[in-house]
Amino acid sequence: MKRNVLSAAVLLAATLAASGAAVAQTPTLYLGSYGGSTEKLFKEKIIPAFEAKHKAKIVYVAGNSTDTLAKLQAQKAAPELDVVLVDDGPMYQAMQFGFCDKVADAPIYKDLYPFAKLGDTATAVGVVATGLMYNTEAFKKLGLPAPDSWTILTDKKFSQKIVIPPISNTYGLQTLVKFAELNGGNAKNIDPGFNAIIKQVNPNVLAWEPSPGKMTELLQNGDAILGVWGSGRVQALKETGFPVEFVFPKEGAPALMIAACPVVKSDVPELSQQFIQYLLTPEVQADLAASQGFGPVNRTAKLEPAVAAKVPYGEAQVSKLQASDWDTINTQRTDWTNRWNRTVER
Repeated sequence: MKRNVLSAAVLLAATLAASGAAVAQTPTLYLGSYGGSTEKLFKEKIIPAFEAKHKAKIVYVAGNSTDTLAKLQAQKAAPELDVVLVDDGPMYQAMQFGFCDKVADAPIYKDLYPFAKLGDTATAVGVVATGLMYNTEAFKKLGLPAPDSWTILTDKKFSQKIVIPPISNTYGLQTLVKFAELNGGNAKNIDPGFNAIIKQVNPNVLAWEPSPGKMTELLQNGDAILGVWGSGRVQALKETGFPVEFVFPKEGAPALMIAACPVVKSDVPELSQQFIQYLLTPEVQADLAASQGFGPVNRTAKLEPAVAAKVPYGEAQVSKLQASDWDTINTQRTDWTNRWNRTVER
């Protein structure tokens, strides 16, 4: 991968080199990752510490998982990104398409839970749950108990008060599969899920909203009081002081892993491996848990009790999260998306 960017610094370096002076260039790593509060944490805390230790520079390229996957596809002949962080579903696609390089062995990988290894070319760096969220003050004013089941999304008293990400987002996709399971189907038999979403859930949905910022706005404005989101997203909203809680439904919560991989054809391959290993250190794992609600995948990470109560933490709790059948889902996702666009978000 080559970046031919002419700048004053480059021209100066060339001049000095011509006069016999040696000029060391700072290695630069391009990171494709999430926007919003994740970008803020990385830019303010995680990246500066890494840059100082490794005498390197990191350029943060924000985007959701499908955006980052699209960038990898568009740049496959000459990738610009060196490391990417995306949801596990899109990561499996990136691995399948050959966008990810082999993860180099290092001692820290021995400290991870077995589920963190997604394959030879990617690793999880955090885990969240997909479940319900609700406005605690709104529910209290209405005299309603806290939700505990996915079936509350079909309750007509919440007509036009529910917000859920669409199928292009992992949270929406897992909602579809969960309703298939609740109605006798699964990822291999998705029809019961579509039937339930179309007939029972969709009439109650105010918006199938892909933007985290808009999701937050709909909740803060009181337009929506119930929905589906990730435990990390809900925790980030709660940290702002908004009265919201995440719920692990009694029928189970699908796991969503935040995954990292080194991109093939990187011109800083060693730095890319070091950065991924850095994200897995107990200290960074604790920062990701406290700020983003990412459950640690490093079993040696220690969390403050207040943080541990808010994230999937510890082998006993993490083992209860439900894995998604990504092999089946990714082969069907395009067909499901087309069907969704015709029948759900018409």
